[in-house]
Amino acid sequence: MKTVNEMKLSFPSKSCNEAFARAAVSAFIAMLDPTVSELSDLKTAVSEAVTNCVVHGYRRDSGTIHISGKITEDRRVILKIRDTGVGIADVKQAMEPLFTTAPEEERAGLGFAVMQSFCDKVRVRSATGKGTTVTLEKRISDAR
Repeated sequence: MKTVNEMKLSFPSKSCNEAFARAAVSAFIAMLDPTVSELSDLKTAVSEAVTNCVVHGYRRDSGTIHISGKITEDRRVILKIRDTGVGIADVKQAMEPLFTTAPEEERAGLGFAVMQSFCDKVRVRSATGKGTTVTLEKRISDAR
């Protein structure tokens, strides 16, 4: 499918940048005139992915979070949120609801479940010691 727009951004792995990521993704997909619900869904999924980078990927150490995005001619938004942190040893286990590697921080372990509920497709690639890439995909309706 042909790409009609794309973007890339990088920022420090600070929890205060979660709002920046949400705003940047909102501005990027504005050209599709998404519904309030579609916009909220993607913003929430991005928040969860960025939070995972900060809390689990870098374990509160400093690092960089990378987001790349594409919009295709069939109105699909494809977002990749990537860190170069500790990685996930068992992706299947990590994607199970209520599983968390940070129980001391009172994490609920629902991040991937939330992403899956708000997106059409969620893919996770990870390698221990090399980082994690979460790909979120959602088609924006053509309400016009």
